Amino acid sequence: MSDTATTDTTPTEDARARRQPSLARRFFVALAVLSAVAAVAVLVCSSLIYQSASVDDAGKMLERECRIVRSALSGSDVDVMRLTSFASQDVRVTLVASDGNVLYDNQNNVAEMPNHADRPEIAQALQTGAGAAERDSETSGYVSIYRAVRLSNGNVVRLAVDRDGAMTAIKHDMLLVCTVVAAVVLLCWAASRLVADRLVAPIDAIDPADPEPHSSYVELEPLIERISDQVEELRGADLMRREFTSNVTHELKTPLSSIQGAAELIRDGIARPEDVPEFAGRIYDEAHHMTELVNDILTLSKLDESERSGDQGLLGSVEPVDLGRTVSEVARRLAPAAEAAGVEIAATGESCVVRGMPHLLDELVYNLCDNAIRYNREGGFVDVSARIEDGRPVVVVADSGRGIPTAQQGKVFERFYRVDASRSRDTGGTGLGLAIVKHAAMLHGAELTLDSEEGRGTTICVRFPAESLVSTLGE
Repeated sequence: MSDTATTDTTPTEDARARRQPSLARRFFVALAVLSAVAAVAVLVCSSLIYQSASVDDAGKMLERECRIVRSALSGSDVDVMRLTSFASQDVRVTLVASDGNVLYDNQNNVAEMPNHADRPEIAQALQTGAGAAERDSETSGYVSIYRAVRLSNGNVVRLAVDRDGAMTAIKHDMLLVCTVVAAVVLLCWAASRLVADRLVAPIDAIDPADPEPHSSYVELEPLIERISDQVEELRGADLMRREFTSNVTHELKTPLSSIQGAAELIRDGIARPEDVPEFAGRIYDEAHHMTELVNDILTLSKLDESERSGDQGLLGSVEPVDLGRTVSEVARRLAPAAEAAGVEIAATGESCVVRGMPHLLDELVYNLCDNAIRYNREGGFVDVSARIEDGRPVVVVADSGRGIPTAQQGKVFERFYRVDASRSRDTGGTGLGLAIVKHAAMLHGAELTLDSEEGRGTTICVRFPAESLVSTLGE
């Protein structure tokens, strides 16, 4: 079964890998195509430049020939006879009368030639004394260069020569052109492969587990820094997970051991009848502590999941919550626990309504007050209030407890952290209350501040954003 699964999975993974775009391949293809296009473009441009230079040279040559021919002609009837001596297979010589009729042409039958008065070079020569023109032949691929001069009797002598056009030159040397292009493409292919490999090599060398921000290109530094931050976050999350698992195991093991010991004494009949209620009470208290711990763990788990997914719906709906009523209700519920601890709890302040999650806000205030009662002194007080300061809703919990040492004040909101672990066991806290407070405050965009002095108590202030305020009692 295992071998079959492996065989079935591998081709799928290989096919997926083949579908993935390759950066090196893209570099190579882009460079190769650009190089090949550049080579062809250079070839075409070179041919056009060659054609232009060839036409220019031919034009200058014809202008010199025209001056020579004009100096040899007298403008009489014998000019046709004299032009015959200039006959050449390369240069076409044409004599045109002032009315455009062709009198002589060394390459064509004069009787079959049309009137040339509309030819640009002829018309220009009749008007200014000299004319020039170039015409492309779409059928033959040649460029015909014309130069004409007017004689003293008004006739025009025209010389012409043909030169290969750019595409004709390329076609004539097609084998050479193909060889050159193939050589250039091959060189471009090899150069592109080398360049692509060298460009991608620093990227391939990046170690995701330990990226160095300055080990690659400047453009990749933000990405590498982000990867590095994520690696550190993952390491921190893994460490937090292991610590959390260890702490949960330890916290659950203690009450379970107590429950197991008391239950074993009752089961085996070792406990005296008069001691059974005490052991049953111990089992009840430890089970209650475990229930609180499990509930706090579930609450933190939902808070973590909500922060990761961005889905606040996991924690309930957002509703208008009266913080003044919440602190009063929490103080009323905790009054028996405060009385049992010899602590006085009082709720003060004004009504202010904010948009939030009722259950979480209630738990935030409850945990702050419960923590203040647990770590207070006999005869002390807890004052919880809700009010508006500078347009912002504020909840303040102040106590007259032992206070928190300055060095430990930044850690009290961590999970399972206790300033005095031995005393915390006696008070029955789970060590998660202030961690829940921190996450609940973050979820509502609130700021947490702590002011504490050893021997003089602690004040924790939760400041909600002004935009969360819905109304006050007076509105």
